[in-house]
Amino acid sequence: MKTKILTTEEKDIREAAKIIAKGGLVAFPTETVYGLGANALDADAVAKVYEAKGRPSDNPMIVHIARASDIGQLTPMLSEDIVMLIDNFWPGPLTMVLRKKAGIPDRTTGGLDTVAVRMPDNEAALRLITLADCPIAAPSANISGSPSPTRAKDVIADMDGKIDAIIESEDCRVGIESTVVDMTGDVPTILRPGIITAENIEAALDKEVRYDEALLRGAELTGIDPQLAAEGEGAAADGVNGTAGGAAGADESGVAEGFRPKSPGMKSKHYAPKAQMTIIEGRRDKVKSEIERLKALNERLGLKVGVILFEEKAFIEAAHDFFSKLRDLDNEGVDLILAGAMSDRDGVGFAVMNRMLKSAGYNIARV
Repeated sequence: MKTKILTTEEKDIREAAKIIAKGGLVAFPTETVYGLGANALDADAVAKVYEAKGRPSDNPMIVHIARASDIGQLTPMLSEDIVMLIDNFWPGPLTMVLRKKAGIPDRTTGGLDTVAVRMPDNEAALRLITLADCPIAAPSANISGSPSPTRAKDVIADMDGKIDAIIESEDCRVGIESTVVDMTGDVPTILRPGIITAENIEAALDKEVRYDEALLRGAELTGIDPQLAAEGEGAAADGVNGTAGGAAGADESGVAEGFRPKSPGMKSKHYAPKAQMTIIEGRRDKVKSEIERLKALNERLGLKVGVILFEEKAFIEAAHDFFSKLRDLDNEGVDLILAGAMSDRDGVGFAVMNRMLKSAGYNIARV
């Protein structure tokens, strides 16, 4: 397949919209990460997304709309809380899981009776959805399980020759995927943390917001406190295969066998680089020293080592840069990535740690 590289000019957006309307696939920028779009109401088109990504068919997709009023196409009813979140956070990086209307293909929703919906805060994305005249199902535009793409070159590397077109634009300004909140129960429940935090949602709704049990289980196994309160302690890992302090491997991350995710990004191993990755967690000075020690040790063993270490409170920067740093280190051919943990006392820090832990397969060492 010949993949067209398009711009954000009107004529190119119109061409991309025609491709979507005819059942084709287009990768496009959003404020979070690049999405791989198909007509959400066309089961055959959505099936092509699974094929291009190598994505498990039980993993639901997020449906993108261009106007808040279009949500009525997808869900049978809106509560006051849903309307409040729309008013406060749309367009923006917040996805809501809602009861779905009949007619939305099971392929789009992973066979669930719910649908995940958001309105992206990106002019090109909104124009594409408007001109295509249909809601667009769009997971991240990458090979399933690999780091999400925040730059056009990352999308081209993964999707060139597999899809109809890629819209080139500036780097995505947020850098991690949207917050996903389940609004189908009595208590709003975060399924995937993001730049919009639990505190932000609680302030908008004036009510408690919880984290999904899958997030809690994964955090408990690593010593990371999902309620943004605690720090872990323990010994460091000495080699690339080391995992200390009782941390879990990817298959032990708290996600039960047969688990059917309500949201993308809930499975245990996700966002993974090609290199093995270890997270070093603890007091900042000890983390830096341990990373230096492990880097020197593994380089003496003949391995190429990359390091990801953000400033202690640079949560927004870390969210913006984390996936691109993973991609760059993969391109450099490193064998091992050593990453300094972010504090989970901050809501955005917790979201970044969620991606770090899944990228590393829950391989964490404490100092």
